[in-house]
Formats: sequence, structure tokens, C-alpha cells
Amino acid sequence: MDEQYLIGLDFGTDSVRALLTDPRGREIASAVCAYPRWKKSLYCDAARACFRQHPLDYLESMETVLHEVIDKVDASKVRGIGLDTTGSTPCAVDAAGNPLALQPEFADDPDAMFILWKDHTAIAESEEINAAAGKACEDYRMYEGGNYSCEWFFSKILHVLRRNAELRSKAFSFVEHCDWIGGVLTGSTDVMKLVRTRCAAGHKAMWHPSWGGLPPESFFGTIDPLLASLRNRLYTDSRPAGEKIGFISPFWSKKLGLRDDVIIATGALDCHAGAVGAGIQKGVLVKVFGTSTCDILVSDPIQKCVPGICGQVNGSVLPGLDGFEAGQSAFGDIYNWFSRFMSSSGQSVSLPELEKAAAGLHPDAQGVFALDFFNGRRSPYANPLLTGSIFGMNLGTTPGMVYRALVEATCCGARHIVEHLQKQGLTVNSIIGVGGISRKSDFVMQTCANLLQMPIEICASEQVCALGSAMFGAAASGIYPSLEIAMENMKPACDRVFRPLPDQKDIYDKIYRRYLLYSDAIEKLNHAGC
Repeated sequence: MDEQYLIGLDFGTDSVRALLTDPRGREIASAVCAYPRWKKSLYCDAARACFRQHPLDYLESMETVLHEVIDKVDASKVRGIGLDTTGSTPCAVDAAGNPLALQPEFADDPDAMFILWKDHTAIAESEEINAAAGKACEDYRMYEGGNYSCEWFFSKILHVLRRNAELRSKAFSFVEHCDWIGGVLTGSTDVMKLVRTRCAAGHKAMWHPSWGGLPPESFFGTIDPLLASLRNRLYTDSRPAGEKIGFISPFWSKKLGLRDDVIIATGALDCHAGAVGAGIQKGVLVKVFGTSTCDILVSDPIQKCVPGICGQVNGSVLPGLDGFEAGQSAFGDIYNWFSRFMSSSGQSVSLPELEKAAAGLHPDAQGVFALDFFNGRRSPYANPLLTGSIFGMNLGTTPGMVYRALVEATCCGARHIVEHLQKQGLTVNSIIGVGGISRKSDFVMQTCANLLQMPIEICASEQVCALGSAMFGAAASGIYPSLEIAMENMKPACDRVFRPLPDQKDIYDKIYRRYLLYSDAIEKLNHAGC
């Protein structure tokens, strides 16, 4: 068994990472490559929350990292490749499944590129979808938390179809990033044959077996004929991650020097792969701390629909179990924004400097506090129209005080999600933290433990999403007979634990109560148009 290798590909917001492991989950090699066009902020407008990524960024960066890890070992021993991506990150394609941005006439058209998960340009369209679903004989949002987000598949599709007539005339269909990459690696991107992953379909596109897959054409017709006419060019079935979708294509096997019997596994969304990589099980909430956060929980199938989250889908995380997703639209993005804001005068102010200043202050420093809705709110109860706020400043307020308030706000948002899940009858016995911030910032993790009033175990792997994808490859290739057994043999340990400080419970409870009070007030003002 140790004479075999697996590769996990993790397409993040800023870069793609490849992890080469053995079947015990031990890291053999890794590589990361930033998306070159994205790094230059091309095709984006942050002020409009418009974030697009060129497919060439994915293809070129993927080839770079795969070469880097494969070239360090005997390539003939690579058995399987799994993958994960951000989502919902859809793109307009032709009938062969080629993104329109790869055609010369669309090469610089942002609407023809992948619409990144955090793009919020489709707020109006999501409101129309919600209105139609609320009037339908069957509410197709019921397994999506009861609200359809502007971050998701159909909102984004409708937005670009409406605004771009040239794209509308050439787009045969739309595909998710995670589905397309699997098709690219197997050489089978044909839209009508492309394997669609369960977590993206169920959590982002209203897919559910009780109504035969995606909502029917008649429902989409009540929203816009553009969606109705697209319905029969999408898909009916979806498959859990960790299943075999095919062999690597001759093109990629030759390019990478791999055998032609390397197995490609069904893809997944990054947060779901991260939960698998961390060894998720019933009662354990895996929280991915990154530019945003994703909270993943699994349980035995339940009969009720949980409102206010990002979906519950059987098999979206582990076979046979319901997978629940929630999250925060901005987490590390807020810290990075404040660092840029403080550096706008020309003198750089780094995150480590801000963190050091904040860590030396008492909680609730000088009464400065904040709300974390800088990119809207995802959970509980999505509201993309909410904006971030900072309160309590005076002439003595320092950057460290503001930074501490921002950290406390994001951690209040984390507690709000956990309490919501528990109030809905779901069990959260423990928390595992994964992602860059969980390993880089003791200050943020300790603040989060203090606010949650629960220990947070930190996964020892710095590449837990890529490791989860490698586990998909292990199951799909038959190295292990199931994903669960692959997890058991490959999961990393937790090497640190942040425990809440009992003597600070009262002050953090006060911070949280105020967070809820002001959140409610701001939302009411927002609804009133103030």
C-alpha cells in the first residue's frame, strides 16, 4: 500500500494547491500556485462585489502544481486524484463544456468567466427566485435553509443571461467549477454527460431527489423564460464525492507523465472536502476559517427542514448522512480589508502588527465594537444587503482597538451559527478548526473559543481540503473500499486545543448580547430603507 500515491487538488479563492500523499495520509510533497490574473485583480470590481476568475487561471495553475508534486516521485505509482473547488462558482459554456472565456470573442468578458462564490452582483435575481419559490406549490428552497442566496448557481446564471445578450446567444449551459475540473481531467466535459457533484447540486442549486433532481421547468418559467429554457440543458442526477468518474484523459496523462489508468474522483466544494479531511463525524462541527467561513455538520437523516442555513443534503459530505452547511460571508476578508484600509496612506500596516496591538487589549476595549456583515450575512438567515459597522469610537480610539472589535464581531458571528444549529435540534458536541487562520492566529482562535464557550481543536494538517480530496481519490481508486475507511486511515491528528477562559465568560457574553441587539436593530433599519 505504501508504494502508491494519491493527489488532492484544492482550488481556493486565491490559488490552487496540490497535495501528494501516501495511503496513510502522510504528506510526500505539496505545491501552491497563485492565479496570475486574479492576483492582478483583473475582471473584478470589489466596490460592486463583482468577482470573476478566468478559466486559464485554473488550467495553468493546476498544471504547474501537478508537475511540481509529480516530478518529485515515481509517477507510475500515482493511483488517484480527487479535487475540490470554491462554490457556487458557475460559468457559461458551449455544448462541449468549454467556458466561453476560452473563445477569442469572450476572452476579456467577465460575464463569460467563472463567477466566484463571493460575487454578489445577483442580489435582485435571488430576490425574484425567493419570491417565486414562496408562491410555488412546493417550496424548492426548503432544503436550502428556506432562502436562496445571490451567491448561488441560478441567481448568478440569471444575472449574466439578462445583462449580456452576446453571451446569452452563445451559452449552451452552465457548469460548476468543481464539476468542470473533473471533466477536464477525464477529457469528458460534454455538458449532457458531465458528472455533477452532490454537494454543489444540493446546497447551491436546489437539487433534491424528492422532486426528481432540479426544480422543474414550470417553476423556472414563473421567474424568467431564460431559466426555463435552460432547464433541459442542465442535469438530473448528482453523485457524492469519492466515487470514480473516470480515468485521466490521454492528454493529461501524457502532459503529466502519469499512467493512463489513474482514477479521477467526483469533486466537491472546498469546505465539504475540508470537513472530510478533518475526519468529521456525527456531533462534530468542522469550521473552516478562511477569507470566509464554512461550518459543516453531519447527522443521521432528519425529518425536518432546518431554516436559515446553506442547505441540508443527504450524502453531500458522507454517504448515508445528512450534511448541513452554514457559514459567514466574510471572516479573514475583514481583517485583510482593515489592513489595507490602514495602509491606504502609504505606510504599510500589517496584520501581525494589528494583531499584536489587539491582543494586548482587554476584551471590549474602550467600548469599541463592530458587526461583521462586510460582505452581507450568509448564516443564519442570509441577507446580502447588510453591511459592516463599527461603533463606540472616540478621539482616543486606536487601530488595535478597532481590529480587536472586528475579531470579536467575526467570532460573535461564529457563535450565532452554533447556537442556531443547536436551537434547531442538531447536536454540536465539539468543534474542529481548519483553514489558514486556525493555524496562523492564536489570538483569533482564543477569542473564538471564549465567545463560543467551547474548546476548539485545531487540525494538525495545514492542507486539510487537499487532504480530503486525496481521500476522495483513495476511495474512488479502490485503495480503500469506502470513503469512511479512507478517512479513518488518512485523517490527521489535532495538535492544539483552545479552551475558553472561564474568568472572561461574563464579558464575552456581554459582547455577544450586544452583537445580537445591534444586529437586529441594523437589520430592521435596513428593511425600513434607512
